[in-house]
Amino acid sequence: MQQQQQQGQSGGSEMEVTWEDQQNINKFGRLNNRLHELEDEIKIAKESNDNLEDAGNELILTDEDVVRFQIGEVFAHVPKDEVETRIEQMKEATSQNLEKLEEEKESIIAQMAELKKILYGKFKDSINLEEE
Repeated sequence: MQQQQQQGQSGGSEMEVTWEDQQNINKFGRLNNRLHELEDEIKIAKESNDNLEDAGNELILTDEDVVRFQIGEVFAHVPKDEVETRIEQMKEATSQNLEKLEEEKESIIAQMAELKKILYGKFKDSINLEEE
């Protein structure tokens, strides 16, 4: 009888990790890595958006008809109207990119929450999926 109690106690503390469990753990890890990449991309996109906004505001304040506009590594003298149009196009493209990144981030967070529910449901305190 004592032997049965020992087996019962030790059998309950070890959980079998199935192939499906391992796939869920791996997927969670990949999603977590992508989430961190997205956060960096979102930060860069926001900074770019802010810089374009500042450039547009500075352009409004200038009295010049022709302004210096950086194209790649060089500056070119470009009519003010053309620069305004280019900045608006760049702001629109950056805003659209930022929106896509934010949507992807929300999707990843939802997927991670679902995986957490599944994995914590099975493994309880035996697994840690939280950031430190």
